[in-house]
Amino acid sequence: MGRRWALLLLPALLVGCGVAGTGAGAAGSAAAESAAQQASQGRAAQDEVRRQIDAAYSQAAEQRRAAETDGQ
Repeated sequence: MGRRWALLLLPALLVGCGVAGTGAGAAGSAAAESAAQQASQGRAAQDEVRRQIDAAYSQAAEQRRAAETDGQ
């Protein structure tokens, strides 16, 4: 009988000290890490697109300058 009570109380004690929630915390941490990685990749992609746009603007400006120089 005493052993049965101990087995019934063990989960309650583990929840009380936080050991039982460790698995859920680890799963949440992995999801947060994945979200952070995706955000980082998104920022890198956004930076690359900005670089390409800047390069296109620079190239267009050079072409305009060359056209103005040729026209004079």
